[in-house]
Amino acid sequence: MKMHTVLVVDDSPTAREVLRSILSEAVGFKIVGFANDGREAIEKAKALRPDVITMDINMPVMNGLEATQEIMIEAPTPIVIVSASTRVQEVEASMEALNAGALAILPKPTGPHSPNHAALAKEIVATVKAMADVLVIGRRRRFPPPCQTTDLPKPSASRARIQIISILSSTGGPPALAKLLGQLPADFPVPILLVQHMVSSFIPGFARWLDSVVPIQVKLARDLEMMESSCVYVGAAGHHLGVSSTSRIRFSDAPAIGGFQPSGTHLFATVAEQFGPAAAGVIMTGMGRDGLTGLQRIHAAGGITIAQDEATSVVFGMARVAIEHQAIRSVLPLEEIAPHLIQLTGNR
Repeated sequence: MKMHTVLVVDDSPTAREVLRSILSEAVGFKIVGFANDGREAIEKAKALRPDVITMDINMPVMNGLEATQEIMIEAPTPIVIVSASTRVQEVEASMEALNAGALAILPKPTGPHSPNHAALAKEIVATVKAMADVLVIGRRRRFPPPCQTTDLPKPSASRARIQIISILSSTGGPPALAKLLGQLPADFPVPILLVQHMVSSFIPGFARWLDSVVPIQVKLARDLEMMESSCVYVGAAGHHLGVSSTSRIRFSDAPAIGGFQPSGTHLFATVAEQFGPAAAGVIMTGMGRDGLTGLQRIHAAGGITIAQDEATSVVFGMARVAIEHQAIRSVLPLEEIAPHLIQLTGNR
């Protein structure tokens, strides 16, 4: 069995020991080093060449964001942010680390006596193991240049204009969403509903960060809120995100689907039911198979379904499953999705 080598970066001896214990007790990991701050992390990333790094954000000398930026330039390595704080401002720093090239964000475990320790330890093991197998390259070389893009699919002149867009993203989603939504104008003519797979406590900070880096408004969705154009509604933790027949946000307390609540499957299914051929569903980078059934419903209803392509995905999982099940109309590089949505909504 392949052993994944791990560099643990945290200024807290207690936190380092908890992570060491979790990963050492799991099958398939070897801790090859520890770093107390971001500058030491850069040095050890270059010297040890680990398969994956767990990275704290708030550290002396150099913080985790700055370290992530440098590592992705000097020694590109899969990085999992492990943060103790869920305060909005500090979550925003974690989002910037994701934008700089980190792959995932998880809450920091407090120790075996915590009531949720076993569940969090299991999630840490699964995430670190999955990210260790992701091929990362230098940050400046992540996306292909515009000259490599292909012609956009042309919307049929006879089809209805798209009236709502639904998006699902997971691993690698925050920076990809910042790029996609950053290409849309502030007066984009239809509402956008978004489900991002993320630990629930980080969602408010994620929404605030995304709102700060794109022209279009981004906010947490509220149950029964009337949808408006030029706004991205982010699914809140603990509820499925959907729409009603009166064009309002509609939460559902139905059980998690495939472990997710909110789930992309529920979002896509309700959009298909209420908007039919005027609906669009976009599935982006991420692991697993969430969203498949809902995308099939949009496709069957005559709506538009789009998948981010493998070359620009951090993890080509959800999109691959949807493509293999013939639920996708267009497969596009990340930088071509927004222009296609602009065409589909008539905002040319």
